[in-house]
Amino acid sequence: MVRTKKIILLSTLYFSQGIPFGFQATALPVYLRSSGVSLSGIGFISALALPWMFKALWAPLVDRYWSDRIGRRKSWLVPMQTLMVATLALSSLADPGEATMTLLALVFVMNLVAATQDIAVDGLAVDILDADELGTGNAAQVVGYKAGMLLGGGIILWLTSFLSWESLFLVMSLAAALPLALLASFKETDSDTGSVRLIDIPGILAAAGRFFASRGSWWAVSLIATYKLGEVMIDVMFKPFLVDSGFSPSQIGLWLGTWGMAASLAGSLSGGFLVKKIGVPRALGIALTLRVVPLVFEWWLTTAQPNASDVITVTMFEHFFGGALTTAMFAFMMSIVDREIGATHYTILASIEVAGKAPGGWISGIAAEASGYGAVFAAGIILSVAVFIPFAMTGKKFQAINVKRS
Repeated sequence: MVRTKKIILLSTLYFSQGIPFGFQATALPVYLRSSGVSLSGIGFISALALPWMFKALWAPLVDRYWSDRIGRRKSWLVPMQTLMVATLALSSLADPGEATMTLLALVFVMNLVAATQDIAVDGLAVDILDADELGTGNAAQVVGYKAGMLLGGGIILWLTSFLSWESLFLVMSLAAALPLALLASFKETDSDTGSVRLIDIPGILAAAGRFFASRGSWWAVSLIATYKLGEVMIDVMFKPFLVDSGFSPSQIGLWLGTWGMAASLAGSLSGGFLVKKIGVPRALGIALTLRVVPLVFEWWLTTAQPNASDVITVTMFEHFFGGALTTAMFAFMMSIVDREIGATHYTILASIEVAGKAPGGWISGIAAEASGYGAVFAAGIILSVAVFIPFAMTGKKFQAINVKRS
């Protein structure tokens, strides 16, 4: 498969998955806080993304069952994509002020569908990306996903001044339908899907077990699980902090969800370039280091009344370095995946990534109510610095981790 076609297909699929998460992560907290929902309640909104944490439980089904007539990955991509479009359309009927619980339930369904689709998309990426394409491929992955988040988050918040609630979700639904056109013309081949056409579930689990038994794997798992924990603690409370500091939802949506997301996209592209030029381990180390700097300045904003220019500057840098780090980490994860069980193996690592950072969001609201925003942001910085311990140990073991990649 031609490299350009690979990148376009993958980026479009990841774009559609980012739309519902962008709404949950950026737009929904602002709507809820503006309606008077407590900080602890907003903190637990991240639990709607639980399917992303537990998707490894049904990932073996995606690796095991498919239709040869349709294609190994396409058998899952087409129905999941269709369900996502339908759920977004239904959400247009659930106004947050009148049907809050219905809206939250639909957001949960969106996450369930998107997480299942993500298993197949990740498996497809592992199948079709060669070793020298990891930087570009993972940049497309992260950029596509964050472009979807940009639409579902910042742009949707901005459009609230011009469009009705129903129209906003119809816009997202139509955008999520775009990949269906590409999937209609995409045909998987044996060279795309790798050498393994069929492997039973016990075999899938045995292959995954071999990875976790390999030397150095647990340091890698620790790194994947903790690299975003502190950052998430800060990010989840940063939006309510800005609301409580007197900024409007429109301003927050523009700064964080639009300009900040644009900076994140630029950072993701830069992370992919860095991986391609200097390799995964060095790029990851640089990104981890630079990410800490804007987190310190986010804490600094809590020490005085922030102004617009301070918020915009800190937001741009935080999103840029965070984007670079995400691309570098996903390239690292894909570099250690066994292609024989691509969807399952990568999904396990991705679930570990989600499970590791999710508690940061859950406890952030409770901690902020008890100790204030400043204490929470300081704790997030400390946790982000502590990540260098598993990173240093993983660096020593990187070449020892069992890898099957051509």
